Amino acid sequence: MKEAVVLIHGIWMNGAEMFRLRQRLTDAGYECHLYRYPSLKNSPRDNAEGLHKFVHTIDAHVVHYVCHSLGGLVLLHLFDKHIVEKKGRVVFLGVPVNGSQVARRLSGSFLTRWAVGQSINHGLLGDRPVWKKWRDIGIISGDLPLGIGLLVGGPVTPHDGTVSVEETYLGGATDYITLPVTHFGLLFSETVSVQVITFLRAGKFGDEASNLLFDATG
Repeated sequence: MKEAVVLIHGIWMNGAEMFRLRQRLTDAGYECHLYRYPSLKNSPRDNAEGLHKFVHTIDAHVVHYVCHSLGGLVLLHLFDKHIVEKKGRVVFLGVPVNGSQVARRLSGSFLTRWAVGQSINHGLLGDRPVWKKWRDIGIISGDLPLGIGLLVGGPVTPHDGTVSVEETYLGGATDYITLPVTHFGLLFSETVSVQVITFLRAGKFGDEASNLLFDATG
């Protein structure tokens, strides 16, 4: 059975930065699709409409989702507004589901409000849809405190330089893991990739078994 993975990037990005994660997922046998969207111009709710149309072009029996940062908030709106028929699992990477302190600081000043654009509209300020356990969902957060968020004071510790660990806690999540990586490093870490693949296959994160799984897939 063919299984696809939709990769959804974060704010200020276009998906190119997900190339390493995408390659590792491809090597593990998944058909990868990248959903690009205007993270500042449109709200997460509006971008979810584009995602809904995008997913309908994918010819696969199973469609998983791997979302980085703001991308996870887009996905929450997709499941809140539409019936997603195809089975699959979801992994969130550093998604501030409880709102972003960094985004609040940026949006609170006329000089920096442009940097968050429409992403704060039912998104980065925490006013997002409730997760109603539509799918198995695994949450990965980082706690290596290096990142662009430090330029505006940083979030509450522990954090990954942009998003705090507590900002990623999601009620109804299936499994949760925190790793020693930065917010951007979530996309490049081999350990994170192993855990993503493990969750997509088993519906839970692992430890030693994860490494064996990754070695077996090449």
